[in-house]
Amino acid sequence: MSLQISNTIINDNSPLFFIAGPCVIEDDVMVLEVASELKRLSEELNVLMIFKASYDKANRTSVNSYRGPGIDKGLKILDKVKVGTGLPILSDIHTTEEINKSKEILDVLQIPAFLCRQTDLILSAALTKKSVNVKKGQFLSPWDMKNIVEKIESTGNDKIMLTERGTTFGYNNLVVDMRSIPVMKSFGYPVVFDATHSVQLPGGAGTASGGQREYINTLSMAAVAAGCSGVFMEVHPDPSRALSDGATQLALKEVGAFMKELSRLGNFLREGQ
Repeated sequence: MSLQISNTIINDNSPLFFIAGPCVIEDDVMVLEVASELKRLSEELNVLMIFKASYDKANRTSVNSYRGPGIDKGLKILDKVKVGTGLPILSDIHTTEEINKSKEILDVLQIPAFLCRQTDLILSAALTKKSVNVKKGQFLSPWDMKNIVEKIESTGNDKIMLTERGTTFGYNNLVVDMRSIPVMKSFGYPVVFDATHSVQLPGGAGTASGGQREYINTLSMAAVAAGCSGVFMEVHPDPSRALSDGATQLALKEVGAFMKELSRLGNFLREGQ
């Protein structure tokens, strides 16, 4: 298992890496504030930090929910982040038509969980030869992800990451099966744990998703112990005012201590191998 993002190689012996940023682009000032702090943390911890923010949240619970600035304005803001911080950039893609625009800015194309079985979307993303991060659908078993890996591999692209983000458990609830991490690692690619979406309560607030932020730390530590290569987390300067996923985003001022704790555990486990 080996994957290169920017100048960093991800393999079984590399330090834990992070994918982090606000759920959705609200404005360039907020996005650059978060990105600047994440850049500082990446240098302090000497770890790979991939900046994440969505230009469009296409799967919002309500038609009245904020979706983002759209692809054109959103990509311009993400390009500012890339130029200003040097961080590699990840964002969700939703249609094959988006790919030609987004591939010019994005270092990692992310397939959202609800779209992880859309063959045309996956193949189009893979054909860019960019890194592709596929979120495991809440409706899939971890072994089902082998079929998705084979779709990407069929294009000759082996720049693949798979992300665990919880499994539907009854109504408005998710549960994380930590067995999914070694199962998906067995396919030969890095596995990421989505710390913040895994504690969502989908549609749990009626016209929005709720969440149980208090379990982020527990599940993340368990995922690192189970062998994930990276941790995905959404962060915001003030989650109570976030326009999307406020119930599960981490406060920017608290994320540094959280990353340090996870990095210490990851380093301990790697050194003990």
